[in-house]
Amino acid sequence: MRDRPRPAPSRDLDTHEQIAEMVRQFYADVAQDDLLGPMFNEVARVDWSEHLPKLTDFWCRALLGMTGYQGNPFRAHLLVHAQRAFTPAHFERWLTLFHETLDLGWIGPNAQRAHDLADNVARVHSRQLLGQAIAVAPSAGS
Repeated sequence: MRDRPRPAPSRDLDTHEQIAEMVRQFYADVAQDDLLGPMFNEVARVDWSEHLPKLTDFWCRALLGMTGYQGNPFRAHLLVHAQRAFTPAHFERWLTLFHETLDLGWIGPNAQRAHDLADNVARVHSRQLLGQAIAVAPSAGS
């Protein structure tokens, strides 16, 4: 799907609907990814119909200041890590897919904030779970 030519992004992540679309596109790729898919589908046994709205709420809070998100992302990842250890490659692949999703569909201040927040989440979670933060390449627009 990503090989088809697309128009240059012209919209920002400035509505709940835009964020929900980004989350759906990103996690569709994650669920099918050879490295990440097994962690989400087999280890964490994610119920996507339940999880996608929570992820949308997380990003809506982070980018738009909307209320509604309740959760502890680190605790959820810690429980998965206890069953099957994450590696630096997991965090690097998650970031690559996230940045690709954003770059293919969104541009603007909130899209850049999403890039930066994803980098920070990957750094913090990898440091907490693996004992060292992964190296993060500068994202588009930085």
